[in-house]
Amino acid sequence: MANDREVLRLIWEGRLPVCFQLNSEEVCGLHTPDPFYLMVPRLSYFPLVTDKIRKHFVQYIHSDKQDSEMWLDFSGMALKWHYPIGVLYDLYSADIQLPWTITVHFDKFPEEELIHCQSREAVESYFMSCIKEADVLKHRSQVVSNMQKKDHNQLWLGLQNDKFDQFWAVNRKLMEVPGDDSFKYIPFRCYRGEEPFLQRLIKPLTEEGQRKTLLNLIEEVYPNEKVRVTTHGIEPPMDTPLQWMSEHLSYPDNFLHLCIQA
Repeated sequence: MANDREVLRLIWEGRLPVCFQLNSEEVCGLHTPDPFYLMVPRLSYFPLVTDKIRKHFVQYIHSDKQDSEMWLDFSGMALKWHYPIGVLYDLYSADIQLPWTITVHFDKFPEEELIHCQSREAVESYFMSCIKEADVLKHRSQVVSNMQKKDHNQLWLGLQNDKFDQFWAVNRKLMEVPGDDSFKYIPFRCYRGEEPFLQRLIKPLTEEGQRKTLLNLIEEVYPNEKVRVTTHGIEPPMDTPLQWMSEHLSYPDNFLHLCIQA
């Protein structure tokens, strides 16, 4: 079970200052809206934190577009809403000066680049599917299948409302391992530029029963390459055990999200 509670809380409290600006080509009228500044949780998803952004900008666009789906881009790259905010920042923006400047759009939705997200229910459905996938990898689905609907709701509401104690009261069950045992496989995703993320079936222990490290994972996923790994805005030491990382550095969806740079 995850037991370094201070680490868990520090990860949970990670925030990013963001400057949202309306795409200048979509401004209707003589007045350009002021940027909107917001501190956003790294662990959340943009559709859960941008209601205020929509309200701020929608009055400045053409009436025909005011019911359109809002989408975001950074430096011309459409931001995938189903990637956690911290992953998007670490992937595209880690070396820029804060606040992170993001452009808001209500027009020309990039159909080939983004999945539509019409409601928070879409985010909830995606989030819970990730939770279930991670549990299949870690516990052969034995934990989630024994949870009640109220447990699922508490996980979602804890994330949506940014409530650490509410979320971890349930999530700790997903991080428990009996005795000195380990997960069956480590749920992780590796991101590199615009490439689709990579997943592999990687066990936390070697055939000899030794604990695998982050270096072992990288050697299996990117053989013969020397790369940097970032998660939550930091570069974990390569000798960090995978089991510990999975218990303490996973995002709320129970996956390790690792951004890769050469």
